[in-house]
Amino acid sequence: MIRAVPKNPPPEPVQAPRLAPVLDEVVLVLNQNYEPLNVCSVRRALSLVFCGKASSVELGDGRVRTVCEAFPVPSVVRLERYIRAPRRRVVLSKRNVLKRDSYQCQYCGLVDRKMTVDHVVPKKHNGPETWENLVAACVTCNARKGDRPLEQAGLSLMRKPKRPNNVTFIRTFVGVSDQRWKPYLFLD
Repeated sequence: MIRAVPKNPPPEPVQAPRLAPVLDEVVLVLNQNYEPLNVCSVRRALSLVFCGKASSVELGDGRVRTVCEAFPVPSVVRLERYIRAPRRRVVLSKRNVLKRDSYQCQYCGLVDRKMTVDHVVPKKHNGPETWENLVAACVTCNARKGDRPLEQAGLSLMRKPKRPNNVTFIRTFVGVSDQRWKPYLFLD
C-alpha cells in the first residue's frame, strides 16, 4: 500500500543566540598621553591588554568568562606606547554635516530630522564644497536664502562652521556610549 505524503515546506533555520554579545561592545582607545584615538570592540581591547600593548584605565560593567577565570570588561584602554596616528579626516557628506550641527538649523535654530544642507557662500559665487562652507538649514531658511549671500538674504549664522577634529569625531559621530568616557572626551 502506497500513501501520499504531503510535502511540507522545510522549517525556517533558527538563528543561534550570540554567545558573547559583550565582546562586540565598544571601548574607547587612548594614546599613551591619554589623547582619544579611536574606539574598538571589547574583543580587540582584551587582546591588546593580554598582549601587553594596552592597559585598562576604566572598567566596564560586564565580565568575560573563560573555563578557569573571569576577566572584567574594559571601558577605556590606554596604549603602552605612543602612536603617531594621522589625524582622522571625517568624510564630508550631508549626513555628517547634519550630525556636526546636531540637526539644528544654523540660521533659525529649529531642530528637525528633515534638514537640508546649505552653502554659506553659494556655488553660484564659487562657494567651495568644504566643512567651513556647509551648514544644516531648515527648508524654510534654505528657500529664503536661495543662492544669495548671507547679507543679501538678511540671515546670520548661529555659529561658524568648522571641520570636526578627532575628539569631536568620537563624541559626535561615534557617540558616547559609556559615561566613563566623558573625562577623556572633555565632556566634564
